Amino acid sequence: VQLQASGGGLVQAGGSLRLSCAASGGMFSSYATGWFRQAPGKEREFVAGISVNGITTYYADSVKGRFTISRENAKNTVYLQMNSLKAEDAAVYYCAAGAFRGASGYYYNTRKYDYWGQGTQVTVSS
Repeated sequence: VQLQASGGGLVQAGGSLRLSCAASGGMFSSYATGWFRQAPGKEREFVAGISVNGITTYYADSVKGRFTISRENAKNTVYLQMNSLKAEDAAVYYCAAGAFRGASGYYYNTRKYDYWGQGTQVTVSS
């Protein structure tokens, strides 16, 4: 499975962006997916995750109420709608897909994901 993330850019604090992650080369609908981010000098951190059927979602506390993850399996695409952006949201955002099921804790663990996109830069100006 190949993942291609897009939609990043420069936005003012308080603004919005919508990231997309398009999958190809595999059964995207059978993979749990997640978004992670990595700021300079920091470790990659979990942002949001979504189950294979799109019913169950998970969010980092820092983005709850501001970000929304969704997926369209018919289009092999997962989205991350980011609202009320803050300076601390600035990072490279990565999408990932994993062939795991069940335990919610798996979504937060980078090692559970099998495939990663190349990342898209989000810059927030204050």
